[in-house]
Amino acid sequence: MRWTPGGQSPDIEDRRGQSTGNGELGGLGALGGLLLSGAFRGRRLGIGGLLFLVLISVFLYFVDSGSQSPSQYASPSGAASRNVGNSSEPENKEVQFVSFVLDDAQKTWEKLLPSTGIPYRHAKLVLFRDYTTSRCGTAQSATGPFYCPADERVYIDLGFFDQLANRMGAPGEFAQAYVIAHELGHHVQNLLGIESKVQRLRRSNPEESNPLSVRLELQADCLAGVWGHSTAQRNIIDQSDISEGIEAVSAVGDDRIQKMARGYVSPESFTHGTSAERTAWFRRGLDSGEIASCNTFSR
Repeated sequence: MRWTPGGQSPDIEDRRGQSTGNGELGGLGALGGLLLSGAFRGRRLGIGGLLFLVLISVFLYFVDSGSQSPSQYASPSGAASRNVGNSSEPENKEVQFVSFVLDDAQKTWEKLLPSTGIPYRHAKLVLFRDYTTSRCGTAQSATGPFYCPADERVYIDLGFFDQLANRMGAPGEFAQAYVIAHELGHHVQNLLGIESKVQRLRRSNPEESNPLSVRLELQADCLAGVWGHSTAQRNIIDQSDISEGIEAVSAVGDDRIQKMARGYVSPESFTHGTSAERTAWFRRGLDSGEIASCNTFSR
């Protein structure tokens, strides 16, 4: 990707030096923390949540029980965040890269979203290490990146990008950018009222919960592609970057992840879509650059 480091985005909340105030939980390790904290309660599993649950299931035989409905949002802790200045140089560069992607994507949505009659409102992106809190429950590094509709924030531990590259075979800057753009796609869905409508449908039709979740995730992939189209038009990315993004999308397909974790695939338990579906919808947004092309609910 062609980008110039430009400091930290004003839309980033840096909690990497924040005391969790939860030493007992922190001492349990990632798996124990997940089991006792209810980390997934009240929020949709993002790309990272799905990926990290698979890694946990591969190495610790822990199987994801699925995402929960927004009606189960946990209460915020009210813990204040603060900036830190003791990051390593590589991590400082990562922060600047995340800042670039965040700012560029949100500027793009400022231009595109008003065509739907809805103005764009900036999301915040929270950087943390190990553990923090959100209005959707606890966030830990083991859960990976996710978007919380209740506080309109994306949560990321930068260590996730190492996992994406080294364990899932999806390295590269545009692979990382896709993750951020996908979570911002959920923010766009939230602003459009799609998120809340889908959650109401899931509550009223429990048997359709997983298929509805898949459609929501595929739409977020398509919306990430819409931003990718904008970057291609401005020569920020080239074909090699697009290939990195496609590999990242494919890496987090339900079928690929279940095959890695269990050795077999259970389509009835899919919540995010197959590698082929996710890639197809990402490419649709990437090729068209239009929000209207991302109607996964008309299938």
